[in-house]
Amino acid sequence: MAPARPTRSRSGALCRQLLLALTILTFTCDACKKVILQVPSQLDAEKFVGRVNLKECFQSANLIHSSDPDFQILEDGSVYTTNAILLSSEERSFTILLYNTENQEEKKLLVLLQHQTKVLKKRHSKEKVLRRAKRRWAPIPCSMQENSLGPFPLFLQQIQSDTAQNYTIFYSIRGPGVDREPINLFYVERDTGNLYCTRPVDREEYESFELIAFATTPDGYTPELPLPLVIRIEDENDNYPVFTETTYVFTVSENCRVGSTVGQVCATDKDEPDTMHTRLKYSIIEQLPAYPTLFSMHPTTGVITTSSSQLDREVTDKYQLKIKVQDMDGQYFGLQTTSTCIINIGDVNDNLPIFTRTSYVTSVEENTVDVEILRVTVEDKDLMNTVNWRANYTILKGNENGNFKIVTDPKTNEGVLCVVKPLNYEERQQVNLQIGVVNEALYSREAHSRSVMSTATVTVNVKNQDEGPECSPAVQTVQIKENVPVGTKSNGYKAYDPETRSSSNIRYKKLTDPKGWVTIDEKEGSITIFRNLDREAENIRDDIYNITILASDKDGKTCTGTLGIILQDVNDNGAVIPKQTVVICKTVLSSADIVAVDPDGPTNGPPFDFSLESDPDSDLERKWRLTKINDTAARLFFQEDLPFGTYRVPVRVTDRHGLSLITPLNVMLCDCITENDCTLRRDPRTDHREVRLGKWAILAILLGIALLFCILFTLVCGSTGAAKQPKVFPDDLAQQNLIVSNTEAPGDDKICPTNGFTMHTVGNSAQGICGTLESGVKNGGQETIEMVKGGHQTLELCRGTGHHHTLDSCRGGPVEVDNCKYNYSEWHDFTQTHLGEESIRGHTLIKN
Repeated sequence: MAPARPTRSRSGALCRQLLLALTILTFTCDACKKVILQVPSQLDAEKFVGRVNLKECFQSANLIHSSDPDFQILEDGSVYTTNAILLSSEERSFTILLYNTENQEEKKLLVLLQHQTKVLKKRHSKEKVLRRAKRRWAPIPCSMQENSLGPFPLFLQQIQSDTAQNYTIFYSIRGPGVDREPINLFYVERDTGNLYCTRPVDREEYESFELIAFATTPDGYTPELPLPLVIRIEDENDNYPVFTETTYVFTVSENCRVGSTVGQVCATDKDEPDTMHTRLKYSIIEQLPAYPTLFSMHPTTGVITTSSSQLDREVTDKYQLKIKVQDMDGQYFGLQTTSTCIINIGDVNDNLPIFTRTSYVTSVEENTVDVEILRVTVEDKDLMNTVNWRANYTILKGNENGNFKIVTDPKTNEGVLCVVKPLNYEERQQVNLQIGVVNEALYSREAHSRSVMSTATVTVNVKNQDEGPECSPAVQTVQIKENVPVGTKSNGYKAYDPETRSSSNIRYKKLTDPKGWVTIDEKEGSITIFRNLDREAENIRDDIYNITILASDKDGKTCTGTLGIILQDVNDNGAVIPKQTVVICKTVLSSADIVAVDPDGPTNGPPFDFSLESDPDSDLERKWRLTKINDTAARLFFQEDLPFGTYRVPVRVTDRHGLSLITPLNVMLCDCITENDCTLRRDPRTDHREVRLGKWAILAILLGIALLFCILFTLVCGSTGAAKQPKVFPDDLAQQNLIVSNTEAPGDDKICPTNGFTMHTVGNSAQGICGTLESGVKNGGQETIEMVKGGHQTLELCRGTGHHHTLDSCRGGPVEVDNCKYNYSEWHDFTQTHLGEESIRGHTLIKN
């Protein structure tokens, strides 16, 4: 049994070896094409070695690893040294492991580092072989590392032409870097075609060079076309990223929410774009003050945001950040630059104004106004001289009568309490006020809105002052019947001492008594009737007669009051008819309305009774009749066909208590349409008015006389030829040259002088003459005037506007003569037809 164990052990070991071999065969990665990089013999740490195309080897690799710790591989295939390396031998190699963690697929890429001297030796040793080998004349990709350390001249590549197998070929190049700036940077060996660089190149100055290569025979024959040759300069991370500003300044409000944007910083890098050399990463190195950490920075965009809501301007109003930007996506070997960022904390109204004291006591004398009695102070931690700091004071309680106001002193922010309405010690000896304070800006913390106002109490003690007598109320009244006997006494005005509430030791004096109706008792203030009181007297309004009283105490202090005597009405006035001249237009009316008034009050006035007051032998009641219309009016009728003229009709009016008064009425019966027509004719102001002629009127008269002489001369001189060709003036000559007016305003082109001639002038030339040859009263006041016109005599009507004038009125006042055109019969027919129409009043009234 013992020997069996080694057999089973060897069988198990063999199975495990087969399984391991199978696993290795299963997961053995495919090797990619070897990559050769030409490097100098000495490499510094963090030095760019070259770039490997990883995608060509393994497209889906997400994990990259180097088998040699002296080298680091980046995502884009860039190879960097992690330590300083000295190539002791001509070659050194390492493996790049590419792994996909999802499907566990792995590939390896061998990287061979060769010293440049070895390449040169190999190429020089095989030069003859290369000449005999088959070459091609085509563009060959070529690149060199910027800022290369050499050794120089640095071999780049060899160009060969296929024609070199049959001809001796000389090679040459032209272009930038050869015969153009930068001159002599590149050259090519004439016989071998080896291309060299003579000195380091800065990629930020020259990204690439486009050369033209030529292949010629010794006798100048060119068997090949010129060959474009591009030399690309490989970027090296030799430029530091630079911030756009040396110091950034931002502002953010205190108590802002987490994640609020503060500002954004930006940096630039001159290295090749879209490479690791220009992939920048931002970060905050240091914050002052350091605690608590309040800000964070987005690594890619450079945006600074708040990471805490504990920003408090009243604790710290400014923070300073030291920020850093680093290329190579922030890896430790990337180049970095720092800058400073200052963040100011903006103020918000997050602190309430607080009274420094909760209660105040002050005093003020009574009857004092517009005085400052107290100043109150508050504390506010917000920024001074801003709306978050300035205080607004208000009186919350105790100022119902409006005696106080409180305002803010803009310089000190104090509350100034003033008295704007006088206080009365006798009414209140102490006033308790409650005042509050808020800021001009709204409080930002709405959650604490219930306690946004600080309050304090103010006790104001009112000091007593000897203020003299008080006339209160200022207006006092007594009722007295009018027409009471002279010497009647009545209560008067009473003032009192506000401290004792007594009226003793107060003296009274009358200041104003417009009609001198009363006297006043000096000690008691009572009044005595000095003259008869009359409620209906002039300037008595609302039945009240006011006198002014001066009250004074023993110290000479005074007050002024008004005593209103309410005059009680007595039936001491009869009703009268104010309008004592009554006009009745007989042609259209047979009555007129009369209205009576009584100066007494309503209790002693209407209803009125109207009656005719006549003698027993008079026929007044036969000619006139009264009919009552209402309580204050009656209608007067004439009962016979009375002739035109003025009549005296006495009318008695009796009030409700039987007091009566006779008013003699002058009743005018007129031949008129409206009452105005009659009153204008009877206006006493125009009965004897002197007619004054202006210079233009005198000139018109003179021109009219001259025209009259011309007409007479024409008539006399032209009488000899009248048989053959009689010359007469047409009847409508005047009408053709006169302006016809239908307005009732006085015309300015007609004159009726006192000598009986009426001149019509238009345009300063006389067109006709209307003279008064004979006058008389015909047909109820119509006047006829003989008119000489064109050798013929006609009777014309001298007529006023809408009514007829007498001859005297035409001579002594303004009258209108209507064009002197129509004869009497024509005018009579016209007026009879249109007598009642308003158009009769449309003719122009001629006045001076």
